[in-house]
Amino acid sequence: MTENDYLLAWAAYGLAALGCLLVWFRLTGWMWRWLREPLRLLVAVLLLTPTIVDPAKDLFAPAIAITALDLLFKVGNNAWKAALDLTMYSIIGLTLYLVFASLRWPIERKLQARRAERQAADQADGEPTLREMMQERDHAPGVDTRIDENGDRRLRIEPRL
Repeated sequence: MTENDYLLAWAAYGLAALGCLLVWFRLTGWMWRWLREPLRLLVAVLLLTPTIVDPAKDLFAPAIAITALDLLFKVGNNAWKAALDLTMYSIIGLTLYLVFASLRWPIERKLQARRAERQAADQADGEPTLREMMQERDHAPGVDTRIDENGDRRLRIEPRL
């Protein structure tokens, strides 16, 4: 295998792995976020982890492919090295994800609390929202909402942002 063939094979594998990763992202899009993100990370590690095949020539191959082929055809001893590489990169990736998630969690809680306070302050204002006006109209069918409290005809109702 020449250098160009080697690089061409890696480029083809890289495109295929990114396509599989994109499909996996679409398949896990409906899941709960704290389950979806680690699953995406694990699949990315499985698809993108290289392992060394020939130390003399510095040739690498995808670790999942080496593991599968060595176990399937029962040849070589590279399966253990590839499995160890997958395990090591998985542990590193999940550790970094846990650090990132533990830093992100309190920030998101603060933002949600601020958003809830802002929404409560908006609800506390005396002016009713469009939803409240529609609910009042549904509960009181005899009330004409086209006339405001001054007796003037209301031309349009603007929602509050």
